[in-house]
Amino acid sequence: MPFSRRRLIVLPLAAGALSLAGVSTKAVAASEGGATTPAPETTVFTSGADGYAVYRIPAVVRTARGTLVAFAEARSGSSDSATTVVVAKRSADGGRTWAAQAVVAGDGTNTHGNPAPVVDPRTGHITLLTCTNGAGVTEAEIMSGQASAADGRRVWVQHSTDDGQTFSPPREITATTKHPDWRWYATGPGHAIALETGRYRGRLVAPANHSTAPPAGSTDVGTEAKYYGGHCLLSDDGGATWRIGFVDDTPDGVVNANETAVAQLPDGTLYFNARDQNGTAPGVRVDARSRDGGARLEEPYAPQVGLAGPVVQGSLLQPAAGPLLFAGPADPDARADMAVRASTDGGRTWTSVHTLSGLPAGYSDLVQTGPDEVGLLYETGTATAYDRIAFARLPLRALRP
Repeated sequence: MPFSRRRLIVLPLAAGALSLAGVSTKAVAASEGGATTPAPETTVFTSGADGYAVYRIPAVVRTARGTLVAFAEARSGSSDSATTVVVAKRSADGGRTWAAQAVVAGDGTNTHGNPAPVVDPRTGHITLLTCTNGAGVTEAEIMSGQASAADGRRVWVQHSTDDGQTFSPPREITATTKHPDWRWYATGPGHAIALETGRYRGRLVAPANHSTAPPAGSTDVGTEAKYYGGHCLLSDDGGATWRIGFVDDTPDGVVNANETAVAQLPDGTLYFNARDQNGTAPGVRVDARSRDGGARLEEPYAPQVGLAGPVVQGSLLQPAAGPLLFAGPADPDARADMAVRASTDGGRTWTSVHTLSGLPAGYSDLVQTGPDEVGLLYETGTATAYDRIAFARLPLRALRP
C-alpha cells in the first residue's frame, strides 16, 4: 500500500492537543513532575580549547570494557561549513574524568563531522560513521545542486579494536550508502545501535537523513529544504560493509525528516525519532517504527506532537531496565532547558521526568553508564548553547514516569 501521510497526521492530534494549544513545556513538566534538578556533571569539550574555536555535535558510546568514548566535531569557527575534524575523549570512571583529546577523523582541510559510533557486542569493536563535504561549502549549496561531487557529501567508516584508544583511517563507503541523486546527507548525529534481540540480533543500525532534488519541472528553486528525507544504514558483518535500509523521502513538505535517533524497544521493534525541519505538519518531531530490523518502515514518519521544543536534534536510549528515554531542549521558543522525557508505551506518549537546567542547550546523546545510571553528553553554556559540551550522570530511578 502506498505511504499516505494525510491519514497519519490526524492520529496524534488528540493526544497532543496540549502541545498544540500553546502550553509551554515548562508548564507541562511541572504538571507531570519533571523537576529541574542539578545532576553531577563534568565538562568534556570547551569551545576555544586545544586550538579549536567551537565543539559541537556530541556522540557517546560505552564499550564492552565499560569505557565511555565521547566524540564531537572540533571546528575552526561557528559555521557548519567551517573546517572541522572529529575528536574523541575516553573515560574509565563513568564520565567523572576524561583523558586527553585525540583527533580520530579528518585532516583539517574540509568539513568532517556527524559522528555516529556503535559498539559491536560480538567483538567489542567500535565502528564510527562520519560524513564530509568541501570546506566552506554550505548545506544550502549542496541541497540546491551547486556543489561538485568532490565537495558534496561523502560517507566514511572506521574502526577501533582497542577500546577506543586508536581508530583505523576513514574508508569511503559513499557508493553503497548514498543514492546518486541524493544531495545533502548526514549520519545520526548521535550513536547508532546494535540489535540485541530478535531475528536480526547483532545487526548494526545507523539512523541517517538525506535530501533529494526537486522533481523535474518544479519551480521550487530556493526551497529545497522541503526535500529532506530519512533513511537508515544496515550492517550484518560488524560494520565492515553497509547498505541502505528503509527510505522515506516523500517530497511534499509536510514532513521533512532530518537528524534522526534510533532505539530498539523491548519487543524488538526499532523506534526512529527525527527532527522535522520546518515541515507543515504540527510539532517539531516525527517518528516511525520498523519490525524487520530497519529494512522497511511500518508506516512513514508521522508527527510526534508530545515532544515539544525547538527545531533541533534529539537523542534516544532504551535502557536495559527502564522506560524509553528522549533528551532534547524543551523550550519551544529557544534552544534551552535540556530535558529528559520518558515513554512507557514505545514512544507513543511522553512524560517529562527531568530538566537539567534552564540554560541554553542544543544537541545531545544518551548512553547507559551502568545498571542504574544514564549519562547525557550535551551542548550547553551560559552565553550560548555552544560554550561547552558537558556530561551529566542521572540515576535511572529518577527517570521513571
